[in-house]
Amino acid sequence: MNRRTTIATLLGRKTDPPKTNVEAIDVAAKSRATLPPINTGLEPYTGNWEFQQAAHLLRRAMFGPNYAQIKEAVLNGMDATVTQLLQDQPLPDPPVNPSYEFDPNVPIGATWIDQPYNLLLDFGAYRGQSMAGWIFNLIIDEGVSIREKMTLFWHNHFVVADIEDAKFAYKYMTLLRGNALGNFKTLVEEITIDPQMLRYLNGNQNRKDAPNENYARELFELFTIGKGPLIAPNNYTNFTEDDIIAASKILTGWIDMNHVTLLQNSPVTSQFIDSWHDESDKIFSDAFNNATIFENGEEEYKDLIDLIFEQEEVARFICRKLYRWFVYYDIDDTVEQNMIEPMAQLLRDNDYDVKPVLAALLKSQHFYDMLSLGAMIKSPIDFLASIFKTCNVEISNTLATKYEFGSEWLGIAGVIQQQFFGHPSVAGWKAYYQGPAFYRHWISSVTLRLRLLITDAMSFVGTEINDELMEIDVLEFITTFDNPWEAYPLINEMVSILLPRSISTAQTEFLREVLLPGLPIEEWNIQYSDYASDPGNEALATAIAFRLRVLIRTIMAMPEFHLS
Repeated sequence: MNRRTTIATLLGRKTDPPKTNVEAIDVAAKSRATLPPINTGLEPYTGNWEFQQAAHLLRRAMFGPNYAQIKEAVLNGMDATVTQLLQDQPLPDPPVNPSYEFDPNVPIGATWIDQPYNLLLDFGAYRGQSMAGWIFNLIIDEGVSIREKMTLFWHNHFVVADIEDAKFAYKYMTLLRGNALGNFKTLVEEITIDPQMLRYLNGNQNRKDAPNENYARELFELFTIGKGPLIAPNNYTNFTEDDIIAASKILTGWIDMNHVTLLQNSPVTSQFIDSWHDESDKIFSDAFNNATIFENGEEEYKDLIDLIFEQEEVARFICRKLYRWFVYYDIDDTVEQNMIEPMAQLLRDNDYDVKPVLAALLKSQHFYDMLSLGAMIKSPIDFLASIFKTCNVEISNTLATKYEFGSEWLGIAGVIQQQFFGHPSVAGWKAYYQGPAFYRHWISSVTLRLRLLITDAMSFVGTEINDELMEIDVLEFITTFDNPWEAYPLINEMVSILLPRSISTAQTEFLREVLLPGLPIEEWNIQYSDYASDPGNEALATAIAFRLRVLIRTIMAMPEFHLS
């Protein structure tokens, strides 16, 4: 079943009226904003370390943690769990050809990342689908690690789009993943001459006799320092239009190599053409202390980045983005003073290595404040991961099916407004920069309806690809619970796994009625005990599974399920 078929199937299903609406999620997400500001800062957390805190850490630092991972984090403690999340990992194996039979250079099961294209055969599409499947499956298989969450962060920070060559996309994603927990300045240097970035922001067209300012502008405005308030015509607080012109001259002469190449042994790379480079002295404004950068050939772009990183605002700028990614969108004066400034100082003290800042953030008193719990609306990818991973959906290990699954569901993330290589603009997804809505950009009457159709489908029928069914095995799922025999403990455990916040007594009673409509509370123990003593009884298994599917579907339709 391909993505279009899946979406058509979801849209065509007859369902009950949604159990939630945009306003309900909006109210739940705004609850922090209506309360007094958080006055805590980057000082280490000293409160209780229990299930709620461990779940909050894993939900924010990775995608869709499951029950076992959360309980292990409780046992291991905060410090050990943060260390595990930030542990360096080898790069994953590259994407492969999962099923396409007509690529003469790439047998099924082999990678295509270093193989040329063919003038007579159009197999670019399967490579793009392979890339998509690889990306989504890395998220599904991430383990207890922050790397994929940070890779997505950098993809939203250093936006590229218009991908015509999957090999270019792979090199770009490998650059982000390899530097996900590394040095911010180094990443800026490397992304500046990344082949896909050169193509996307026209750096490959930047010549001394035909300057192109696109990348220089975004380097200042979106990637490193930000504009700051406009203080005069063509003059922002942090840079001027003349600074952009000077920077664009420094960046002349770089081109990408081997785009959609037909030649063997022609790797994706970038190259500096000396004769296309502007050799004049480049003079900057008083925002950069009237510095001059002199001719330095293919190393000159590093001189530009050195100059930019001398400005303290660079650290504040990226720390605000990290804060919005992991904590909350509202950065008021208190947050600026208590969180952004110390995070920025820590970043500068560590020569722009990101890992120490992430460690301090994830261990901070501020991060575990009760007002931070469940205050973020899940992104589409986080939403999908919280179905597949949290509910222990077993993904096929068949190569073709696994890749098609990943490609299809990454595409569905795009349908609900988080498309890889398809940001609405070079500024990234609006949820992380455009106020006053911020995270609420993820939810509309259209996207919420699609989300509910997805949770309905996964609660009852799963997703079928190549005749392989991947579904929530509800009977297996509750065997991981401490007490699946009693109705209230079962409901409370399921709520704690699926929702970021505790619910009211009235909501609990509503879920009890969903599980046991019109029946006494003892009935669950009777029915589940009967099933547990005779699990091969199909009638008993079907009856118990149906009640659990209705319960899961109802919880996933609650506003709180869309929060993290």
